This record gives sequence, structure tokens and C-alpha cells, in this order.
Amino acid sequence: MEVTMDPLFLAWSYSRRRKLQQCSDICTKILQDNPYDQAAWSLKTRALTEMVYIDEIEVDQEGIAEMMLDESSIAQVARPGTSLRLPGTSQGGGPTPAVRPMTQSGRPITGFVRPSTQSGRPGTMEQAIKTPRTASTARPVTSASGRFIRLGTTLFEYIFHHENDVKNALDLAAQATEHAQFKDWWWKVQLGKCYYRLGLYREAEKQFRSALNHQEVVDTYLYLSKVYQRLDQPITALNLFKQGLDHFPGEVTLLTGIARIHEEMNNISSATEYYKDVLKQDNTHVEAIACIGSNHFYTDQPEIALRFYRRLLQMGVYNCQLYNNLGLCCFYAQQYDMTLSSFERALALVDNDEEMADVWYNIGHVAVGIGDLTLAYQCFKLALAFNNDHAEAYNNLAVLELRKGRIEQSKAFLQTAASLAPHMYEPHFNLSILSEKIGDLQSSYTAAQKSEDAFPEHVDTQQLLKQLRQHFAVL
Repeated sequence: MEVTMDPLFLAWSYSRRRKLQQCSDICTKILQDNPYDQAAWSLKTRALTEMVYIDEIEVDQEGIAEMMLDESSIAQVARPGTSLRLPGTSQGGGPTPAVRPMTQSGRPITGFVRPSTQSGRPGTMEQAIKTPRTASTARPVTSASGRFIRLGTTLFEYIFHHENDVKNALDLAAQATEHAQFKDWWWKVQLGKCYYRLGLYREAEKQFRSALNHQEVVDTYLYLSKVYQRLDQPITALNLFKQGLDHFPGEVTLLTGIARIHEEMNNISSATEYYKDVLKQDNTHVEAIACIGSNHFYTDQPEIALRFYRRLLQMGVYNCQLYNNLGLCCFYAQQYDMTLSSFERALALVDNDEEMADVWYNIGHVAVGIGDLTLAYQCFKLALAFNNDHAEAYNNLAVLELRKGRIEQSKAFLQTAASLAPHMYEPHFNLSILSEKIGDLQSSYTAAQKSEDAFPEHVDTQQLLKQLRQHFAVL
């Protein structure tokens, strides 16, 4: 005698096992027989929502639309250490571009790719407004995704995440808040999320503040900090995180938020201290381990960085980036037997051409370090074959071409590197030196000025500019 499982219970079982499509299909069959089954409706909307769910707590980067059409005004000359948008306003403690590579916004490259940087950019403005976001994070389920008790809350999540219809989600949240006599903190948080998605940051701030007055919840602090970071108020965000730590001592997400803000403000020493506090609470926190390891590597401590990356390997992190970093740490720690095997593993684990280009670029660096310039030349060529916009490879190829006496080829590579990465000082400085040697003083002066803009503390650039000015004064 065969026993059949109740369809709703089977659908719930599929949901618990993250087999969301099967769960949705069974719920559809149940609703064909009984269209008024609220449990089936709730479970189906939950399954459809989970398929495209993105953790709204993670800070998302500004797209082209937000940057170009931003109507909120900020101080054009921000005080040191008070702005995330203006590079060079840190209070010290950060490495120079000569030691640690910088991004185009003037911040040092972080040791961990955050969820906001993994999703692709929509092609048009219309797509940016209507396309549902499908990225997921490794964070545990939060109150935003874990509260599926009432059909109304499930319906809101479905409209907000699956349909990406923020306007109707906002209307639903407003009606529900009014029905709850403005005392339900959860609906106020949802209102704040809708306002944030619509770019109404001050209205979102009011809703999150009101929700905190009703109920102290970690997620609400994180949502409110997103608002302040988008408004370019990192100090207010830091104070908010510290206020949250008073209510939730040792909360990992709050400590991580503080560390990220310090890192974005180029205050690496403070960021590292907070990442260490994170590891005291959660010694398996991948982001904290990766960022501390990256900091040790760029402060000339590759042996210590190697311990942190090996810890990630022991935890089961197994990807191209980790083996790439392990290879570099082994090389600079003079453990040459491990270097090439790590890079071989990295090459076997690459997911796209950009990663392949980065690995070959780093192998080229190793080749330069051991004096095999022919191998280095081939590696940089391979890096460009996989990623034709790799500015660092162009710069290094230019130096190798110059050693071979091919001045025109070297100059062309440097100009390409300078146009691809105007935030890097090396191509500008190298082009300035090359132009000065061949007697093109005007081009040399222009390139040196660009190098100084990218890295004002670079002594060699300052000396070159001084020589050129003296030469021009004599003329």
C-alpha cells in the first residue's frame, strides 16, 4: 500500500531544501484545485521571491543614473575624513599608490569583492528601473527574508523583489502601516526600503528612525547606515553603528560596517582593527580574514598574509582569487616551490577572461622578479590577449619594450595605459620620463602634471617637474 505525502507539506519540504522551482510548481497545482488556499499562495510567493532575492542590507554601489542625476548637494571641498566621494580626504593611516593599487575613485583596492560589485550594470535607464536584481549574498536569513507569517508581508516581498514594482510595494506598505496605527516597526522598515529604492533618502531616514524608536533591530541600523552612506555622511553612519553596538555588543555585521567605512575612507589601520574585532566574535568571517591578509601583504608582511590566506583555504574557500593571492604571497615570502603550483591552480579555476588576465599578469611579475624578461613579456602579452583593457600590463610591456630599444612601441603602450587608467600615476610618470629623454619637453611636462594629480606625494615626479620648470625658465 503506497502512502502519498500531502502536497502542501511536500511543497514546504522542497522550500526547506531550496528546491524552489519544484515548490512553486506544486503550489500552482494546489491553487488550480483551490484558488483560495492562503497557505499555498503564501508559500508560492515566498518561493518565487527567494529565487530572485537580494539582501537589501548590503551597501550597493551608485550606478550611472544615480551619479549623473543626483540632485542632492554636498560640500565641494569636504573636510578631511568626512567624505566618501572625494578622494584624498582620509585622516592618514592609508597606503600610498606606490604600495597599494588604487581604484578610479581614489580608494585602495579592497581585499574582498563585496556583493554590490558582483552584479552587472543594466544597459539602459529603462532596464535599470525595471530589471529585478538576482544577486544573492552569503549572509544568513535576515528579518527581511525570514518573516513570512502573514500573507500581507509575503505579498510585499513578492511585489518588491520578484516583480520589482516599487510603487505598488510602497502603496501596500503605506496602507499596512496605516492599518497598524503606525505602530508596526516592520512595515516602517519596508516603507524605508521603498523610499530608498526610489532615491528619497530623507524620507527613508525618517521611516528607519521611527522604526528604531519602536523596536531596536540590527537590520534597521544597517538600512539606516546605507542611507547615510548614500548621502555621503560616513561620520554619521559610524556614529549610528556605534550606537547600535551599545544595544547589540559584539554584533558582527555592525563591526563589519564600521570596518568597511574606514576602509573606503582610506583609513586602513582603523579598518584592520575593526576586522580583528570581527574575528574575535566570528573567527570564520571570510571578508575580515581576506581584508586583514590583504593589508599585511601591502604592508610588506607576506608571511603573515600567507597565514590568513591558508586559513581561508582550510575553511573550504576554493577559487581562483585565493590561489592567485597565495601565489603572490609565496613568491614575496621566498617560498618559490609553492609559487608556480599556486598559479597553476589559479589558472585551472578561472571563471572569465578578466581573471585569466590578472593571473597571467601576476605570473609576469614573478618572471620579472626572477629576471626572466622573455617569460615576463609573453605573460603580459597573454594578459592583454584575455583582457585588452588591462592598463597595468600595457605599462609593464612598455617598460620591457623600452629595454629592447623600441621607443615608439613603448610610447604607444604608455599612452594606451594612461588613457585606460588615468587614476594610475605609473603610466603618466613613465611617459613623462620617456618624452623627456627623446626631447619632447612639453609632452613630458603634461604627463608629469597628470602623474602629480594622481599621486601628489611622489618624490620622483616632483623632482622631474622641478627640472622641467628650470629648463623652461632658461628658455
